Amino acid sequence: MTDRDDFSAPRLRRSDLRRLRDSLLKGETSLPVGVPAPVALAAESSAAGGGTIMTVCTGNICRSPMAEVLLRAALVGTGIRVHSAGTHALVDEAMTPQALQLALSNGADASGADAHRARLLTEPLLAETDLVLTMAREHRSAVVQMAPALLHRTFTVREFARLAATLGDDEVRGGVAADGSDAGARLRSLARLVGGQRGLMAARPDDDDVIDPYRRSQTTYDLSASQLVPAVAEAARVIRAALP
Repeated sequence: MTDRDDFSAPRLRRSDLRRLRDSLLKGETSLPVGVPAPVALAAESSAAGGGTIMTVCTGNICRSPMAEVLLRAALVGTGIRVHSAGTHALVDEAMTPQALQLALSNGADASGADAHRARLLTEPLLAETDLVLTMAREHRSAVVQMAPALLHRTFTVREFARLAATLGDDEVRGGVAADGSDAGARLRSLARLVGGQRGLMAARPDDDDVIDPYRRSQTTYDLSASQLVPAVAEAARVIRAALP
């Protein structure tokens, strides 16, 4: 067991979970009154000098692995770890051929994309994560229900990109400078900085999801990629700006 696995957080009642889910679906970003804030989950820290990003979808064979391998390629050389998981993962399945081809055609590393195998989203995985980028609002809700401490560090990838686009590189660097060379701490500060833009912009929840192409046409796969790829590029831009 690692230090980050050794934590104790109060378990939420079903009624609390329902209220937390409902508030997230409405786009609210603070814990509902009466829902206990967990004690310092291990998710509040990552290995010194490191940094971890998790991408999340449903089956972990289309959207989130595409986001994972594209973001990893965009962040090569930074030392940031990028992983993915699914809320209802088709465990050990590879990426669908359509998703794999789209990932490769948009710059993903072939060996990493070919090696992908779906895995289930779990609390221990989230405990290792500094920033969570989900493919849709339902996944954002699922993450925060599983790990409430990640409330302010979980976004849909399109939401994160939309908010990040309001921040210039110099503004990002200034906002995370106090975290020194700790990339994990800088990612967490970046999440707070990007999240702070929520109150300054009109909510556009319908634009914040990446459409699920699973078992659908190539046209739908192409649409999904057209939503995902620019969002990943913008996320990579602001993440790079935040790193030492």
